[in-house]
Amino acid sequence: VQLQASGGGLAQSGGRLRLSCVASGMTSGMQDMGWYRQTPGKSREMVARMTFSGWKEYADSVKGRFTISRDSTDTKVFLEMLRLKPEDTGVYYCYAERAMHDFWGQGTLVTVSS
Repeated sequence: VQLQASGGGLAQSGGRLRLSCVASGMTSGMQDMGWYRQTPGKSREMVARMTFSGWKEYADSVKGRFTISRDSTDTKVFLEMLRLKPEDTGVYYCYAERAMHDFWGQGTLVTVSS
């Protein structure tokens, strides 16, 4: 499974961005899909994930601001980010779980200016 993330960029505090991730290759049977981020000085953390059945989980720091979704083919996962804060700055990685293996995209940089 290959994952290609896009949509990062520069936003002002209070702004919005939408991240997209497209999966290709052996995509049948995809389970969890979601997003992690690596922020300066911190270890990689889960931002949002969504199970095949539609259950969603968010980091406390993004609840009410970020929304994760998947398309009906289960080959795309999106992250709508609203009311961005400078502390949201970081590299965002999409991931997918299939057959008990985790797959990662290359990361897309999000920079939020104050």
